[in-house]
Amino acid sequence: MSLLEAVAIVAAGFAAGVINTVVGSGSLITFPTLVALGYPPVVANVSNSVGLVPGSVAGAWGYRRELVGQRNRLLQLGAVALVGAVIGALLLLRLPPEAFETIVPVLIVLACVLVAIQPWLTERLKHRPRSENGGFWVWLMILGSSVYGGYFGAAQGVILIAVLGLGLHETLQRVNAAKNVLAGLVNLVAGLVFVAIADVDWAVVGCVAAGAAVGGVIGARIARSLPPLALRVVVIVVGIVATVSFLLS
Repeated sequence: MSLLEAVAIVAAGFAAGVINTVVGSGSLITFPTLVALGYPPVVANVSNSVGLVPGSVAGAWGYRRELVGQRNRLLQLGAVALVGAVIGALLLLRLPPEAFETIVPVLIVLACVLVAIQPWLTERLKHRPRSENGGFWVWLMILGSSVYGGYFGAAQGVILIAVLGLGLHETLQRVNAAKNVLAGLVNLVAGLVFVAIADVDWAVVGCVAAGAAVGGVIGARIARSLPPLALRVVVIVVGIVATVSFLLS
């Protein structure tokens, strides 16, 4: 790895750390960067997943005030996400990328639509009983998004925000805080699986991690300062960009 390549990877990691904390989809920056620099796709994906973990931790720390009171919820949803992450990581090492390519754009578009109409849907459904942790359908969707997150994960945050926003009686900022923890857990668990049984480029991991950790802290400051409407718009825009990127790739 040359110095210029290292700088490029650190910069990509920083951008991904910011975007992941604000919305999600940071892998749409780091993964293409690594592939463009000549790393094999699986090695790039594996190393990227491991490297983004510190950014997720930093983002969750930046959102620590919004996480107050969500401990039990995150323990339960986190257990579901852990299972999904392991399944997704193993699928990455067993299935061809084409297996998810057709469904990913559909998932992201659906998530964007749900985020856009969430206030209207919430008003329509406000009299429907909902559990503190979202109920069975939320758990099922968390499992599915975590499988996807362990497999690749770009735009996982958009999907999580849509699911948690509809399933929980919470503000968008507290939903985003929970999203950061769950997405970070998925990256961590998938990363541990990759470390155990896959090829990891530790130089890449170090560069991505250095940039992502700083980006996560800054991203939390940016996201927490955004009013609900602005944050919702950012989520939708990033989701649209993610969809277009998948369709053109």
